[in-house]
Amino acid sequence: MRAARMSRPGRAAELTVETAPYPRPAVGDVVVEVHAAAFTPGELNWEPTYVDRAGRARLPAVPARDVSGVVVELGFGTNPSDLRVGDRVFGMIDRYRDGAAAEYVAVEARDLALVPEGVDHVQAVALPMSGLTAWQALMSHGGLTAGQRVLIHGAGGAVGALAVQLARNAGADVIGTGRAVDRQTVLDCGATIFVDLAEQPIETFSGSIDLVFDMIGGDVLSRSAALVAPGGTLVSIAAPPPVKPRSGKAVYFIVEPNRDQLTGLVRSLAAGDLRLPEPTIYPLAEASKAFADKENGTPGKFVLRNEAAGRRASR
Repeated sequence: MRAARMSRPGRAAELTVETAPYPRPAVGDVVVEVHAAAFTPGELNWEPTYVDRAGRARLPAVPARDVSGVVVELGFGTNPSDLRVGDRVFGMIDRYRDGAAAEYVAVEARDLALVPEGVDHVQAVALPMSGLTAWQALMSHGGLTAGQRVLIHGAGGAVGALAVQLARNAGADVIGTGRAVDRQTVLDCGATIFVDLAEQPIETFSGSIDLVFDMIGGDVLSRSAALVAPGGTLVSIAAPPPVKPRSGKAVYFIVEPNRDQLTGLVRSLAAGDLRLPEPTIYPLAEASKAFADKENGTPGKFVLRNEAAGRRASR
């Protein structure tokens, strides 16, 4: 099969599309023929991209944590009543395993959910990491409930835009921060207030926020502890909060795969309760260019599409 692989941690210029071994499923795995893959720009330097959970080198490595495709093989121990050959599935691959920038990938069956009718692979693959991060920040760690006031730093990004929509759908009053260029996007997603951090100090909201979700880190994260109302929560995916709320809690977490959460997210997408921006699509053969464009700051969600998917009768 073809796969985009790195022989060492580095930049996109070192990523090459080459012939790689067909993946062999471990116990509880399925093999997925990749139709679409998505990634985040930092993956090429994440330690888990190149090692297994025991810290042993795993090279050359295949990036792209998000996958959508079709099950073509069940590993030993995978319950055929759970997933079957021919199922359309999507999900987030464990970060200590090879990713989906390939024609086929082996994934733990429990990390995949079914893609419903009306949702295509390009739509589905844009959801796992961004959607799970937003859901886990707000619901799992933030304990969001209707009527609360939520402030989301970085609300114009892929995770932020979904977080705004999820918080709005849960009945929260949402404040989004970001760059001036993101204002209309954030408001269209359901925020009642947009704050350009270059123009308005966040201290305006001191002590009035039930839940702060931070994706920026640095000074913004440090200053956000003072915004939290008594009993509220500061959640960050950028770094552990260096300052904790006086009478609330602070949480730092790394997103984890979760089938039930994926199922809920994709049902909301299919029902029209969540909207995703149109991604920029690259063929798998141009994986290096896709990563390079993202490294150079091109905005938006990038998707790698395996244009050979579904066309071959064999491996």
